[in-house]
Amino acid sequence: MTNTKDWALRYRRLLEQARITPASLLSHDTSTARARPQDCVRLADCLLNPDRLRARLSQQAGQGVSSRQLRARASVLHQTLALNVIAPLTLRLFLEGQAPVPDSRSIWLSPSAEDTDQWYWEAAATTAGFAGFASAIARLVKTWYPLFGQDLGVTPGAFWSSVGLGLCAPFSALYASAPPQTLCREATDWLNSVDCDARRFIDWIPTELDGRGCALPQRRGCCMKYLLPGGGYCGTCGIYRKQRMTEQARATAHPLARPHSDQPVSIPPGIWSPAG
Repeated sequence: MTNTKDWALRYRRLLEQARITPASLLSHDTSTARARPQDCVRLADCLLNPDRLRARLSQQAGQGVSSRQLRARASVLHQTLALNVIAPLTLRLFLEGQAPVPDSRSIWLSPSAEDTDQWYWEAAATTAGFAGFASAIARLVKTWYPLFGQDLGVTPGAFWSSVGLGLCAPFSALYASAPPQTLCREATDWLNSVDCDARRFIDWIPTELDGRGCALPQRRGCCMKYLLPGGGYCGTCGIYRKQRMTEQARATAHPLARPHSDQPVSIPPGIWSPAG
């Protein structure tokens, strides 16, 4: 595992090459710890009683839903967990050198009558640097796999690639700003340093977007979001890569991807950013 000082220095160099300040990334990060409401659904309770989360997914899906669609809902819900919790905390780690380490008792699902569930986390008493954070998160996500992968049927590729997207958040935030080859190498090195299967299910590739070089994470697995109402193919999906590359230019502008000119650079759907 690369030590704390090495990763802090490497990321600082990336920020300098991207002409982005740490403060600008933190100012766009609206994810903060929240107080847990009484009627929330705690992740720890779901791990102990998978039927609790399965019933919630079934209720939202309505009558006549297929097992495949339920699996898609579980997959997307897990992806939301990775992007709501792992991603912003990993970004904070790279920007500040340490980050809180939540456990499943302090992570909860917001109650909602709509199909817009979000995960939140309570303030954690424990913080860690790079090595400690990587070890703690690796242990944490491994405890999630029996619930999502075994009980709810999320495929290994979908599960671990979503974890990988969360862990890659500091690099995704610079996807159109930092030198593509360097960004791909650094993101891959970071993933390889975390002891879990996420490193097997994310590839970083240099490409071109709106006539400018960028680096994109590619999932080795499908989150199945396209099966849900209003869903579609994510910009990180390796299965539909050719279709996605063709449609990238039509995506909306990324708020942080304008360091070199006033011309907007489009963000492919599915790329995490601190702006949400």
